[in-house]
Amino acid sequence: MPALNPVRGTRDILPDENRRRRFVEHVAFDHASRYGFGEISTPVFEFTEVFARTLGDSSDIVTKEMYTFADRGGDSITLRPENTAGVARAFISNGLTQHVPLKLFYRGPMFRYERPQKGRYRQFHQVGVELIGVAGPLADAEVIALGADVLAALGLSDRVTLQLNSLGDGESRVAYRDVLVDYLRSHRQSLSEESLIRLERNPLRVLDSKDEGDRKVVAGAPQITDSLNSASRAFFDTLTGFLERAEVAYRVNPRLVRGLDYYCHTAFEFTTDALGAQGAVLAGGRYDGLVKQMGGPPTAGTGWAAGVERLMMLVDDVGRAARPLAVVPQSDDQVSDAWSIAQRLRCAGFVVDLGYSGNLGKRMKRANKSDARACIILGEDEIARGVVTTRDMDTGEQQEVMLKDIEDHLGRYR
Repeated sequence: MPALNPVRGTRDILPDENRRRRFVEHVAFDHASRYGFGEISTPVFEFTEVFARTLGDSSDIVTKEMYTFADRGGDSITLRPENTAGVARAFISNGLTQHVPLKLFYRGPMFRYERPQKGRYRQFHQVGVELIGVAGPLADAEVIALGADVLAALGLSDRVTLQLNSLGDGESRVAYRDVLVDYLRSHRQSLSEESLIRLERNPLRVLDSKDEGDRKVVAGAPQITDSLNSASRAFFDTLTGFLERAEVAYRVNPRLVRGLDYYCHTAFEFTTDALGAQGAVLAGGRYDGLVKQMGGPPTAGTGWAAGVERLMMLVDDVGRAARPLAVVPQSDDQVSDAWSIAQRLRCAGFVVDLGYSGNLGKRMKRANKSDARACIILGEDEIARGVVTTRDMDTGEQQEVMLKDIEDHLGRYR
């Protein structure tokens, strides 16, 4: 019988990698908390309509990447490919319209059926924030500054660049759509079949094409910034002013767009070329039309999401896991006492490893293998006298300590 392996595009996350993942997630949550964000957890699967309605029925995610299935009741269910739609659904379902502004942080696994590659899996993890109910540019500045703080805390400020653009309001987007369609139709003979379909259904998505022929056409396309009305320009100018006051460096990228109609005004990405081809590690924007499109009241929103696996690849060593103390009985006769001491030290805040069997030599080998910082060795004579022997595993220093004073003696190893 062949060995069982994980499904392609998934993998087992072993303790060392989980430590790094938790570190990234903890840093993101810690900084989001400083900005007043509370954590929300949404289901890992939703009714398919949640994503089909919000991501667009012509998007790659909906047409090629979603894990969709019929449950036993016949409902179409989809594993979440992203979480903004789930948070917006939760906002509506839980009647939170009376609680705006609402600041929410999330973390957890997402699922997309795409070609596995370095830093990209079919089950992957994201952290993200959504600020719902604030229509002005200050909200955008706040979520961008939070993203910059998270990346700085991870030591990545020098390895990422903030790309920023304005998509304008609805009026500006309509004006841009018209000039873009005119331009693309004049080059339709050079467009891919997929972009020809997008040209009729959602022309802004042509700008996201990875096809080389399409990219050559897009390079000469009109820029959205040329179609901004005065209100949209004022919004963007106010936003950049806030960022400059917060000393958040940015680079205006007029080619950065979002294809779906509910996006407006701000689009941004923190990008890096440290992982090979330039790619976004944290990206977001303003989506004032999303909640209404999902059946809720008109509600402003802005936020971002970051790929944890990609961040883990960029983060330098976050340090070793806490080195344990090893409690080592000299024989099986002292196991019960060793167990009591181990539990006592754990309750006092120490990381403790307890050898389960074997003679003294084998238990000491286990202590070395676990990278123990110190050992607490006990034998029949020591127990009778109410003492234990401690050994510093780095220096070899050994001394006898009264058992009643063990926590204080070992305090430097906590």
